[in-house]
Amino acid sequence: MSVQIARRHFNIIEYYRMTEAGILSQGDRVELVDGEVIEMSPIGSRHAACVDRLNKLLNRLVEQDVIVRVQNPIILDDYSEPQPDISLLRFRHDFYAEGHPTPADVLLVVEVADSSTQVEREIKLSLYAQAMLPEVWLISLPDDTIERYSQPADGAYQVTQTLKRGEALISTVISNLNLDVAAILG
Repeated sequence: MSVQIARRHFNIIEYYRMTEAGILSQGDRVELVDGEVIEMSPIGSRHAACVDRLNKLLNRLVEQDVIVRVQNPIILDDYSEPQPDISLLRFRHDFYAEGHPTPADVLLVVEVADSSTQVEREIKLSLYAQAMLPEVWLISLPDDTIERYSQPADGAYQVTQTLKRGEALISTVISNLNLDVAAILG
């Protein structure tokens, strides 16, 4: 006999109220995924270095009309507000001071995974595909690879490419965004 456990899903408003009430603190490393408050993996030195390296590379390469954001929220729907390692967003003069970006604002999302590669693949990619984010890069530090996902449809990415050192990572969304995989991996 199996036992069903009732789960309470939270929307974004309730999620923010948890912080206001002191249930969550500003320092908690959590994100809202499909109505559940998920604890994020700790950021190791290799992970941090990869994010910093990629941030520097992207800020040099992208046009003036793109904002590079590091580890900040994106509102995908009423029940999901992940914090990808890097987001490339359509430019807005207020830099999203009036509200976090939504799927229409997102050009590309990057997740760096050290110990959480499988979680990123199984949970985050599906979430991003359902929100129709046009392109996602998953940097798998243990595998020393970068996976590029594009063309979302029916809750999944239709095109996947795995790249290794010595290859070039070329965005399908941002013209002239061409990076050496080794430069990203370090």
